[in-house]
Amino acid sequence: MSISIVILAAGKGSRMKSTTPKVLHTISGKPMLFHAIDASLKISDDITVVIYHQAPRVREAIE
Repeated sequence: MSISIVILAAGKGSRMKSTTPKVLHTISGKPMLFHAIDASLKISDDITVVIYHQAPRVREAIE
C-alpha cells in the first residue's frame, strides 16, 4: 500500500507575534516544520508540504 502525506504549513502564526513564519520557529534545535517532515519520512517518501505565508522563505528553508 502506498501512503501520501500532506503537511499543512501555510499559516501566519499571528498569535506568536513574530515575523518568522510559525513553521520555522525552532523547537529542540530545529524548525517545527522539520520535525513534521522527519516524522513523515519514517512513514513515506511521498510528502507534499503546502505553504502560503512567506512561501519563498519557507521553500528556501526546506531546500
